[in-house]
Amino acid sequence: MPLLVGAAAVGLTWEAALPLGEDLLHVGGPLTLRGLRRRLARLVYDRRYGVDTADFADLSDFGLDHPERVYYSPAHWGTLRRALPVSEVGAHDVFVDLGAGKGRMALEAAARYPFGRVIGVELSPELTEIARANLAATRLRLRAGGVEFVCSDVLDYEIPDDVSVVFLNNPFRGSVFAAAVDRLIASADRSPRPVTVVYFNPVEEAYLLGTGRFRHVRTVRRRSGDDVFGTTRVYVLT
Repeated sequence: MPLLVGAAAVGLTWEAALPLGEDLLHVGGPLTLRGLRRRLARLVYDRRYGVDTADFADLSDFGLDHPERVYYSPAHWGTLRRALPVSEVGAHDVFVDLGAGKGRMALEAAARYPFGRVIGVELSPELTEIARANLAATRLRLRAGGVEFVCSDVLDYEIPDDVSVVFLNNPFRGSVFAAAVDRLIASADRSPRPVTVVYFNPVEEAYLLGTGRFRHVRTVRRRSGDDVFGTTRVYVLT
């Protein structure tokens, strides 16, 4: 059984998500007990799984800053587990994380689910190399048939026509998001199949639903309220 089972038992409730730019430890604001708990929770899981995914990374550090591209902020361990039932995934399914960062969600997908393939797509060569190093070093027992990290701009990446689950952690917005969604729709039209989109911090939900091609099927919130941050919404491409 994958190590991710039981992840909620140790500190995940400490990792309450905050809006873009409001993580105090990231932007250099005052340390608080809540902030320290969030930081500790991220480090505890990374240590347990033998990876380095917890620290934030600004794209400006790599010369890639752009108003429509969001800095690397890892989704919480357990995000997929809460949003995507294992019973909905089989060996024929292919998972892709667009904006994979250091590889946390790709590793969770590969450890918890029997995907035939797991792909992480990341713009930054530096973050891609960290993700590959995490894959090589992880103590997670991987169930997926294969895992790879691809360094590519999502605007250039051709979504494989067998991808059936797409994960997004608010990696880009505006025209970049629209282009990525249009490529996904084009892939589904070339090779008709069910496609599930798991969208954490779904800032661009209006565009997604505005295409008329996506149906909302469930919402998972880490806390009460209607705040989009810390929320995971799942859609099916029709």
